Amino acid sequence: MCVIHQDLLKSFSMERKKGIIFDMDGVLVDAMPFHCKAIQTAAKNEANIDIAQRDVYLLEGMPGEDMVRELLQDKRYSGNIQNISNNDSKNLDSLAHRIHESKKKIFQQINASKPINGAQELVSSLRCKKALVSGAAKQEVNTIIEKYFGKEAFDVVVSGEDLEEGKPSPDPFRTALTKMGLPESDAIVIENAPLGIRAANNARIKCIVTLNNTPLQLSDFEGLVEHELMFADTRSVFSFLKEYCEKTG
Repeated sequence: MCVIHQDLLKSFSMERKKGIIFDMDGVLVDAMPFHCKAIQTAAKNEANIDIAQRDVYLLEGMPGEDMVRELLQDKRYSGNIQNISNNDSKNLDSLAHRIHESKKKIFQQINASKPINGAQELVSSLRCKKALVSGAAKQEVNTIIEKYFGKEAFDVVVSGEDLEEGKPSPDPFRTALTKMGLPESDAIVIENAPLGIRAANNARIKCIVTLNNTPLQLSDFEGLVEHELMFADTRSVFSFLKEYCEKTG
């Protein structure tokens, strides 16, 4: 029988496991360009309005139908919507729903998403608690995980069905923390969008940014995260996260 020294055993029990909470689209999976194109196409088909790419990316992370409604309320677009004013909530909701349903069908037709460069190696190599958070439907999230990362890649998965509120509410990341059994101080969020960073800040969890292929500029993240916590892409954050996972206590 192996005898473990009491001091060593005590040190093991005092170790605090670290956790990493990954956003999905734009951090691990390159699906946002197809989501954006699908929203633009649906908005054009249903309401004859042209949605700017940048406006979609600024709202990345918001639940789909909420995002569409937010875009429809933008003064630059609302003038192109015939017979609907910003005060006509019922009809605006109905149009947002139609556009969102059309968007989902278009996305299924054009989606050719794949893992972000380096994402698979990163997830498989990190030795700490890992959570994936997405506002997408549970079936979609599980399909992506199984296809690209493996069923056991994440200790916790949070999808849209698990949430009462989407980003920038802290609910997505607080839900992940609860399921991971960790306090805010022992977790870090990996994001790529302003709303996601706001959600992490609202949850009081440290956040780092991987820009990857976002069309947004550094100025769009001003005041949300320190510049030294912004990385060009997912692959370049590998060393930072590996060192983070190895720290205990």
